[in-house]
Amino acid sequence: MRKVLAVIMMVFGLTGFSIAFAQDDITKHPACPYCGMDRAKFAHSRMLYTYENGTEIGFCSIHCAALDLALMLDKVPTFYGVGDYNTKKLIDAEKAVWVIGGDQMGVMTKRAKWAFESKSDAEQFIGAHGGQLATFEEAMEATYADMYKDTLMIREKRKMMREKMNKKQ
Repeated sequence: MRKVLAVIMMVFGLTGFSIAFAQDDITKHPACPYCGMDRAKFAHSRMLYTYENGTEIGFCSIHCAALDLALMLDKVPTFYGVGDYNTKKLIDAEKAVWVIGGDQMGVMTKRAKWAFESKSDAEQFIGAHGGQLATFEEAMEATYADMYKDTLMIREKRKMMREKMNKKQ
């Protein structure tokens, strides 16, 4: 009986540890280095890269993560993590099932790119919101294809926010 209880406690302890560890990237990297967005608020779209030298960097979205890949050509990622859209758990972006498009506004992009740990969750999302199944590589290619229009959209939103702030003052 004691052994069974010890095993149960150990399993729950390890599960709790892994859940806490999975969210540790938000604590280590609370804001996106490119846009400053709160990664906890955008845990469902956040990304995390681990480079071959062991350093990590966290982003709010695949948009900002793609910027880093373009700018840091000499740094080689060994892990691409992404927040599962439903659970917000950090998962392997290369193993995730991605959905491109649909009626949900993306983070830093007009054409959303969401990651799911399971194909059934991705298909359920598509049934409710539209979009198409994709791989990580296809999602990243779509991100680069959308970069110009998304950058224009972001600039326009920031301009409107500045004008709004100036009117308040």
